Formats: sequence, C-alpha cells, structure tokens
Amino acid sequence: MKKRMGTLLMLSAVMFSGCNSDNQEENKQEKTSQEMPSEQVTIPQDAKLIGSSENGEVELYAEANGVKLDFNGKVKDFDWTFYDDIQTKPQVFYTDVTGDGNEEAVIIIKTGNGTGLDTDEIHVVNKDLTEIKVQGYEDIVANNIESNVVKNDNGTLGITVKVQGKEHNFDYEFDPAPDLQQDQLAFGGIIIYFLENQKIKLNLVGSVGVSPTYVADFNITYKFDSTKNEFIVDQIEFKPVKN
Repeated sequence: MKKRMGTLLMLSAVMFSGCNSDNQEENKQEKTSQEMPSEQVTIPQDAKLIGSSENGEVELYAEANGVKLDFNGKVKDFDWTFYDDIQTKPQVFYTDVTGDGNEEAVIIIKTGNGTGLDTDEIHVVNKDLTEIKVQGYEDIVANNIESNVVKNDNGTLGITVKVQGKEHNFDYEFDPAPDLQQDQLAFGGIIIYFLENQKIKLNLVGSVGVSPTYVADFNITYKFDSTKNEFIVDQIEFKPVKN
C-alpha cells in the first residue's frame, strides 16, 4: 500500500512539474510578445504635407513617385498622380460617401491646369486603406452619352446630344475649326470633381476644335454600388454652353 501511494505521489509531482513548466513557457512567450514592439509605418519628419481634412483625420504627403496617405494613424503609399508645380493643393475630405455610416477619405488632386485645361483625379479610400473605384469619365461617355456634330451651310454647328436616352438638339453660333472634320464631341479637357451633400459629382465639358472650344456641359452625380464596390454614374444633367 505504501509502495502504491509512493508511486502515485511521484506521478503527481511529475505531472505538476510538467504543468508548471508549460505555464512558465506560456508566460514567457506572452511576456516576450508584449515586450516586442509592433511594426509601424510612420511619416518621415521631412515629409511634405500637401493636404489635410478639416480636423486632420486624413493627411496627404508628397513622395517621389506618388503620395503617402495617413488615415487616422494608418499609413499607406499610393502611386497617385501629383504634380508639385501645380499651385492648386489637393482637396482632402473625411466624410461618408458610401452611405454605410463610416467615414471614408476622399482626395481630389489637380492633374492639369492651363489655357483650356482643367483636370482632376479623385480617390476614395476605406478606413482599412483599400481604395474604392470611381467610374472614369471615358466609361461614362462610352455608355451614357452620344453626340453628333454637323457643319451648317451658314457657318454654324448643329449639335445633337443624347444623354441617358434623352435627346437634345442645339446650334452653336460659329464653327471654331472650319477645316477640321469632327462628327462627335471631344472630352478630356475639363474634368472637375467636387463633393456636394456627401455625393461625388463631376463637371465634364464636351468640346469641338483643336484649341478646344467648349460647347456642351455635363453635370454628373455618382452613386455607390455596394455589389460592385464601385461608384458609378447615377444622374447626368446637360446644358449647352453659351458662346
């Protein structure tokens, strides 16, 4: 009986020793994990701040090959176009444009500015630093806008514009390029993005001639498609440009 009790006591000691050893190892690993600093991406001290939201939740910094975005302390590099010689600073917003109750970072960057040229890029970024696609103007034109330009005998232009199934006809009072054969409106010279009532909007202007001469004004409102995870065209308002 004594021999049996001795054996049991010995086994219990071994088991307790093993458990104690395991606990010490776990505590050691936990302590080591707590002592090791987590890897963080930081903004260099000499980084150039080029835009910030109203209360500083989103900050944009210039880099050699793009920009660095700081979204509430989370930092990521993006290869977005930015020209330092353009005087207009990027517009940076912290607002909910998807309608999900969470704020996104919205950045509008001026990419072109000059005589007959005014172009923007827009970027929308989630709090996890993933970018949401915004439908480009080329795709909008290809799928929603039809146009036809004809030269009238009196030196004016006859222009037909069909927008989302609705047709508009008007005359432009002179032909700015009599020697140029152009049967459709051209786009790309004026691309201006802005926010209005937490909606992304785009002012897109159609032109004729090489210079160019702007004759047709399109104001586009986007909506967020949660299935596609993309901002797509919702409504397009059209009006002729008066010369």
